[in-house]
Amino acid sequence: MKVSIQISRGIESLFGTRDENIRVLESGLNVTTRLLDDSLEIEGEDSNVRRAAGILEDYVLLVKEGHVFNNGDLNSYLRVVTGDAGTNLRGLVASGRQRNFGKKTIAPKTINQRRYVDSIERHDLVFGIGPAGTGKTYLAVAMAVSAFLGKKVARIILTRPAVEAGERLGFLPGTLQEKVDPYLRPLYDALYEMIDVEKVEKLLERNTIEVAPIAFMRGRTLNDSFIIFDEAQNATPEQMKMILTRQGFNSKMVVTGDITQVDLPAGRRSGLLDVMEVLRDVEGISFVHFDERDVVRHPLVQRIVKAYERHAEITGANRQMSLALAEANGQQPPEGLGEETAGLPRA
Repeated sequence: MKVSIQISRGIESLFGTRDENIRVLESGLNVTTRLLDDSLEIEGEDSNVRRAAGILEDYVLLVKEGHVFNNGDLNSYLRVVTGDAGTNLRGLVASGRQRNFGKKTIAPKTINQRRYVDSIERHDLVFGIGPAGTGKTYLAVAMAVSAFLGKKVARIILTRPAVEAGERLGFLPGTLQEKVDPYLRPLYDALYEMIDVEKVEKLLERNTIEVAPIAFMRGRTLNDSFIIFDEAQNATPEQMKMILTRQGFNSKMVVTGDITQVDLPAGRRSGLLDVMEVLRDVEGISFVHFDERDVVRHPLVQRIVKAYERHAEITGANRQMSLALAEANGQQPPEGLGEETAGLPRA
């Protein structure tokens, strides 16, 4: 089947740098395209061609309405709409407009990011679990800002464990807040991208926005709030239970973490691993899992994440084999092997 879509404006942004956008469309839908004088010809299986034509028609209408696609946005949108038949380009762009994210216009860039945003809207407790660079924290802060600006909540609470990432920083000078602020810097960074710095400072002064380590949450009930618990893989099971039971009326909570980057001392089980088992079947809770395909940082980050996953699979299989052989022979497992696998989730 062949179809031609007339495109009078925006042909440069449609193709993208080195034709990267049109390649996403071709590979995602298994079609071929050919640029004619004032149109783009699409060829392939009937259903795929119809989907590609629908995407291009949405693009043409959006450009006519004055929408400008910036900084690789179209490439990200195309990855979502070609991978999810239930999504269309126009609806995806409109979803970003419907929410007030302050200074930013934000829309999900991958299928899992879209599921994540939808889950946050529909559920009061959402877990976003996956590697670095997948937008877990950034999108959670964006949704918190949207809920706050839309007067759905009265305040934003951002918290995370104050755990050092494999290093000992020693004594830190200053007040208690100044000591813990370095651990919470990524949360501040996301806020400053969406709200003017002066406004953030005023909201922080009034405790309308609160950024604090998890230890400050004990004994509180957080009503009418949007709560984000970041870096949850570094919480103990006791801390995880404590923070989850802080949620009050008219509140949402988003818990984010990466189970491959646990910085707890050896022998301590991650509360995030624990909660994945404990709350797996509880109604009203959503778990959204990200993978390397959702990484929206430098392309190298995606490949690094994948390489670490492969390495973990290989070494994990080798450890399990060593344990099984030791048990079969009535021997003790090699030194350290039991401790390394003790924190991993059981099948």
